[in-house]
Amino acid sequence: MDSYLLQIFNGISVSSVLLLAALGLAITFGLMRIINMAHGEMIMIGAYTTYMVQNLFISFLGERYFDLYFIAAIPLSFLITGFVGYLLEISIVKRLYGRTLDSLLATWGISLILQQLARNIFGAPNVDVRSPRWLNGGVVVFGNIQLPYKRLFIILLAALCIAGVYLFLFKSDSGRRIRAVMQNRSMAESLGINTRKVDSMTFAIGSGLAGIAGCALTLLGSIGPTLGTNYIVDTFMVVVLGGVGRIIGTVAGAAAIGIGNTTFEYFTNASLGKVLVFLAVILFLQWKPQGFFSVSSRVLDE
Repeated sequence: MDSYLLQIFNGISVSSVLLLAALGLAITFGLMRIINMAHGEMIMIGAYTTYMVQNLFISFLGERYFDLYFIAAIPLSFLITGFVGYLLEISIVKRLYGRTLDSLLATWGISLILQQLARNIFGAPNVDVRSPRWLNGGVVVFGNIQLPYKRLFIILLAALCIAGVYLFLFKSDSGRRIRAVMQNRSMAESLGINTRKVDSMTFAIGSGLAGIAGCALTLLGSIGPTLGTNYIVDTFMVVVLGGVGRIIGTVAGAAAIGIGNTTFEYFTNASLGKVLVFLAVILFLQWKPQGFFSVSSRVLDE
């Protein structure tokens, strides 16, 4: 029982990482219908930003202030990755709207370029990021079960990101404009909303959230140029399973896939567990193609 409860906790922490990665993709994919294969590289950029912040703290502030680097790395990962996403949108992605296959191929090419750029700058081998000392250890519950502080922090970070995205989308003017464009672009344009500005801002925010996911992943292991490719498929599955453009759907999809992965792997093995999760998702989408939740929009009959 202790082992199974620990697997459930690990599944929730994996779900939190997938949720952080999928939040931005759910918004951008729901708004623009762009298949962004470079979203995984936004995760990688966030991870390498954390690595650079760590090195800067060690070089200029020393060990005395080292434990503070991760607090600084979270907003910097968001801002730097968001800026990279903004540059990609205004230079390349904006030309691909309505061209699904072209967007897939173009963003896949961008992902390869970003991976090679990371190899040229940081080298091909993986690099390690030291976690701050206040995240070492864990909480002991139910006798022999220890919940690591790192995974608890990732769960808390995911919850804060969900709350932030919810407040932004539903309590701010910019968020209302995003939801208006997502539900009916032509009507939003007729009401004077600058959809080009909304697209750029949304793509930047989505990329920034992926950067936070990369920052969180540094707590779980080493990072490398291909870090994002390990998560891009699961991230798309979360978005499709949960329902495009719905925050609650993204949460439900991340929980289903994260817990499903760890549960199936516990009873079988890693490879077969992944296959069973894919099979379960395919069967569910055959029954409910729109996912757990879908965005409702009003369509006028001509």
